[in-house]
Amino acid sequence: MQYQIIPVTKFQQNCTLFWCDITKEAAVVDPGGNVELIINAVEQHGLTLTKVLLTHAHIDHAGASRAISKAFNIVIEGPSKEDQFWIDLIPEQKKQFGFTEAEPFLPNRWLNEGDTVSFGEIELQVYFCPGHTPGHVVFFHPETKLAQVGDVLFKGSIGRTDFPKGDHATLIHSIRNTLFPLGDDVQFIPGHGPMSTFGAERKNNPFVGDSVS
Repeated sequence: MQYQIIPVTKFQQNCTLFWCDITKEAAVVDPGGNVELIINAVEQHGLTLTKVLLTHAHIDHAGASRAISKAFNIVIEGPSKEDQFWIDLIPEQKKQFGFTEAEPFLPNRWLNEGDTVSFGEIELQVYFCPGHTPGHVVFFHPETKLAQVGDVLFKGSIGRTDFPKGDHATLIHSIRNTLFPLGDDVQFIPGHGPMSTFGAERKNNPFVGDSVS
């Protein structure tokens, strides 16, 4: 599996294009905006985009989902249904943050713990990781030990929980009991900022590291 991180929107959100080496089928995770950048990346690599995958429904992650879905005639999978209210709030978020291309949508498939998503010969495992939002999910590729974690965990930090229906204790539980058990050597792509590993965060993260009670 190959991937390219495409920072989008004024929030520099890590939209990621994943693709199968063998079939060249691809999925885009968290297309928050800048549709032209995403389309250019798909064309540059000669890929067939087959689906949109969403970790959660904040506008900087999901705002361009409908536009990408319409442009490529593809399905939207994720997040979990608990994030429906955030999708419904996209028009309000659009005005608040000055987005131009964001539209509400209905995912073709809601995702839950234990589900899988696939494109080409690639299969990603789905983990339910609420706290930042109530319907947040994470995508994990065990063969390459790579996870896309949205806004659950960052290098040296964790996701905000002061948004509606956010919950700090739930977020900490998601990180420690769902993400960290996947392995110290797992690399992760956060929703913003540089990549890290679960091991490095267990050692150094001031919010969820092993030394934090």
